[in-house]
Amino acid sequence: MHIALYQPDIPQNVGAVLRLGACLGVAVDIIEPCGFLWDPARIRRAGLDYMDLAEVTRHSSWEAFLAGPPAGRLVLLSTTAACSHLDFRYHRDDVLLFGRESAGVPPAVHQRAAARLKVPLHPAARSLNLAMTAALVLGEALRQTESFPGMQDRP
Repeated sequence: MHIALYQPDIPQNVGAVLRLGACLGVAVDIIEPCGFLWDPARIRRAGLDYMDLAEVTRHSSWEAFLAGPPAGRLVLLSTTAACSHLDFRYHRDDVLLFGRESAGVPPAVHQRAAARLKVPLHPAARSLNLAMTAALVLGEALRQTESFPGMQDRP
């Protein structure tokens, strides 16, 4: 399982997602350009002392990501998707792709996705924070695939 962030806008969200990946043993791909100057100190502040555990790969562009993406299906999270993340059957090698906080992803990225999912929200709500969405969706994906750290060791 991988998390991929498409041109993220907010360094604190990137730091939180890197911490999430580090704590749950999930690699994170950053697809640039970012909407901020990549400053390890700012990102480390959000990720705290977990940054040394994070497995992160930076890709200079969408095309560079596609040239060597992680194996598995691209599963795009989008507020415009019809399918709930709870109704989807995940695979252990899925790549959970999250768009820019300000603009999502362009149509060409939508077209590359094997699936498009959304987190069901209260009708009056527009969207969740990127890092919160990543935690919700990753948690469900890891639960379904029995891939939480230590889950295989349970009786």
